[in-house]
Amino acid sequence: MRVRTRFAPSPTGYLHIGGMRTALYAYLYAKQHGGDFILRLEDTDRERLVGDAAQIIYDSMKEAGLTYDEGPDIGGPCGPYIQSERRDIYLSYAEKLLETGDAYYCFCTKERLEEMHAAGATKYDKRCLRIPLDEARARAAAGEPYVIRQNVPESGEYTFRDLVFGEVTVPYADLEDNVLIKSDGLPTYNFANVIDDHLMGITHVIRGVEYLSSTPKYDLLYRALGWEPPAYMHLQPIMRDARHKLSKRYGAASYKDFINKGYLKDAVMNYIALLGWSPKDNTEKFGMDYMIENFSVDGLSKSPSIFDEAKLRWLNGEYIREMSDDEFFDAARPFLERVDYLQGLDLRYLASLLHSRCLSLADVGPSECFADMRKEDDLSVNLTEFVTAFDKLSPDMFVHAKNKTDAAVAREMLPDLIRLTEEHWDDLYPALEAYASEKGVKKGAVLWVYRIAITASPVTPGGATEMATLFGREETLRRLARSLTLLSE
Repeated sequence: MRVRTRFAPSPTGYLHIGGMRTALYAYLYAKQHGGDFILRLEDTDRERLVGDAAQIIYDSMKEAGLTYDEGPDIGGPCGPYIQSERRDIYLSYAEKLLETGDAYYCFCTKERLEEMHAAGATKYDKRCLRIPLDEARARAAAGEPYVIRQNVPESGEYTFRDLVFGEVTVPYADLEDNVLIKSDGLPTYNFANVIDDHLMGITHVIRGVEYLSSTPKYDLLYRALGWEPPAYMHLQPIMRDARHKLSKRYGAASYKDFINKGYLKDAVMNYIALLGWSPKDNTEKFGMDYMIENFSVDGLSKSPSIFDEAKLRWLNGEYIREMSDDEFFDAARPFLERVDYLQGLDLRYLASLLHSRCLSLADVGPSECFADMRKEDDLSVNLTEFVTAFDKLSPDMFVHAKNKTDAAVAREMLPDLIRLTEEHWDDLYPALEAYASEKGVKKGAVLWVYRIAITASPVTPGGATEMATLFGREETLRRLARSLTLLSE
């Protein structure tokens, strides 16, 4: 038997982290067994559709490295791969279930269902099951609104085996006669899945644990149609904490959200893999080839996973440090270019300063040291027009107990620092070292005064001379002169 798995999202927005994890595990299981991975779009909930969501799904899957063998945009032998384009297929199988008594027409109005539930009913009462099939067909043909429901046994129980949770038994009394065909003629998610999975030869269904208890309903449909059910693998949810699921309302929750926050795709997929699966060798950092080789069902957790963004940041930092300076600049450039107050700087040089310090690409953007220098009322101001660094400068900023510096020391040093910058720009660091030796002061004291004078910040992406290089000779001299003026006032 050739293994065939699928990922079947609804095109209602960005891919949630939980959905991407399902896709990843389905991809890994198929590829590990030399099988096929299929993408299918479940778009029967027409009210929730988002116009460009399908393209977002295609792009996200390919960007993440989850290359599917068949899908809506690439075709395949089992298409179409969009549910709304398979409408007639579902209706034909619903008809077969009506004939065998495994499904029935339901004409109950919305008002009646609401009254029933208001009276305490927890599931549909099978009222329309008593309508003879010929009468039901005549009423439907006459235009009376209807749905088609599954006829679930009222007593007994069903046992199946899940690859993660083992043997599971569910009483039929816990199951409702779910709708298979809606009043608009489109199938429900539950019914379409069964038909599509069989016709597309899906051998292993990987999905969320919320479907575990309803699996008997799926299997009843398979068996009523004379088909063998697939193997099941149910996954526990991803939580933001011990009590709440990770969801959009609490911030970033989709794959694209984290890419936009500056996380590398390889790091994101690596971390997603760990949200519910533990490799036998306890490795934490790995690529797709490792995942394909080492993924195993017995490594899947039976408990929910908590999304820890601090761990993702650490892991992302590990990937960033493996990049060359050129690779890092190419990846970080969009984040640098979107920060108005960094324009005019040598962004490539800035990236080289930040490379070893960043845990995400977004860290190159509004970093604290630059935020302190920007004009609050005009973020588009060019670097050469900055004065806010000096507006925020105060004598107290030069105080450093270990280096034994203060405003007086800075005021005495600055004329010499200006002269050294003018005369020794190309070898500024050695010149400042020599100056410290000549004056009998700590090198750190000279560099501290220099850094505060040109940045007005004790924390910067690089040292004093690196910041000078970033600003350029003329801007550095302007800042030094302005600092001296402010200290002399």
